[in-house]
Amino acid sequence: MAENSSTRRGTLGRTLGYLGLLVTVLMILVPIYFIVITSLKERPDIYAQPVTWLPNPFTGANFVTVMTEVPFLNYLVNSIVITTALTIAKVTLGVMSAYALSFLRFPGRNLLFIVVISALMVPNQITVISNYALVAQLGWRNTFQGIIIPLAGVAFGTFLLRNHFGSLPTEIIEAARMDGAGPLKLLFRVVLPMSWPTLIAFTLITIVNEWNEYLWPFLMANNDKVAPLPVGLTLLQNNEGLTNWGPVMAGTVLTMLPILVIFLVLQKQMIKGLTAGAVKG
Repeated sequence: MAENSSTRRGTLGRTLGYLGLLVTVLMILVPIYFIVITSLKERPDIYAQPVTWLPNPFTGANFVTVMTEVPFLNYLVNSIVITTALTIAKVTLGVMSAYALSFLRFPGRNLLFIVVISALMVPNQITVISNYALVAQLGWRNTFQGIIIPLAGVAFGTFLLRNHFGSLPTEIIEAARMDGAGPLKLLFRVVLPMSWPTLIAFTLITIVNEWNEYLWPFLMANNDKVAPLPVGLTLLQNNEGLTNWGPVMAGTVLTMLPILVIFLVLQKQMIKGLTAGAVKG
């Protein structure tokens, strides 16, 4: 009897788990599905009542509008430049700062790490006004450095990598030091080779965040010379009117594709990196 009760509880638990998973997947996929089909609909079909689940007819005119009405390729190149520069800066600074906090001994090390943790508690929006005033005073509006430098903070990367470095086997670190490995050799020959999954996970998170960054680039750029894709989509919406969602959704699809491809390629490494150190023994 007790075994049957335990079996029923297990079945109920699995059923609830699958239902929760199904609801979560639907909440994520349904909006994406409507973005895609809206990008393939003609304008009257977008506002048809009741809502149609498939375009009738299919059209690629919205994608043509995106390419012709706004300098989409300029926005794409700008996004690639900004995302690449910020990713390189954040990963490099994150690795260096986390390594220093994990393996170097200097006064105030723990206090400095607390400051880094405190920076994670401060919303980025709080610093927008002061950063804007400084960047405007330097004459960096409508420049790449005006967008990139204020966003190059690495508090999250330092926190993530420092915790990962702390989970590495101390025996290997000590053995490398006894063999005469200096700080740089220890970093590049020992620490980083054991940290690739976590490093790739941090890199992917950074790429996604910077690719989707909107508020700061919107404040810094008012033309297509440096504005990234999220800002370009706003201008597309303004050009086409608030009610013409076909081109806006087409631009959104084109914006999602590069980052989706990168995520699909690196997703296994990202999962390994985020779960690294979860099981030790």
